[in-house]
Amino acid sequence: MRRTQLYLDDQLWSALHARAQKEKTTISELVRQAARERYIGNLERRGAAMRGIVGIHKARAEDRDASVEVRRLRRGSRLDRLTDR
Repeated sequence: MRRTQLYLDDQLWSALHARAQKEKTTISELVRQAARERYIGNLERRGAAMRGIVGIHKARAEDRDASVEVRRLRRGSRLDRLTDR
């Protein structure tokens, strides 16, 4: 962990101080949490999103094998429309 210094205006410091007392934590911890959420993102939400994406793939994979999926994607007249056949 690295140490840094911040200059906070009186209004922001007062709000952080009140919140820190209410949550029984430090202003430093509140600032770290806010910076993590803003710049790294909520890891729990990102993890849930990734699990959701994996779940979509698994649902399709259970329904058909890869060759059937490729044939389904190739079916249609899109290629004909693109080449004006």
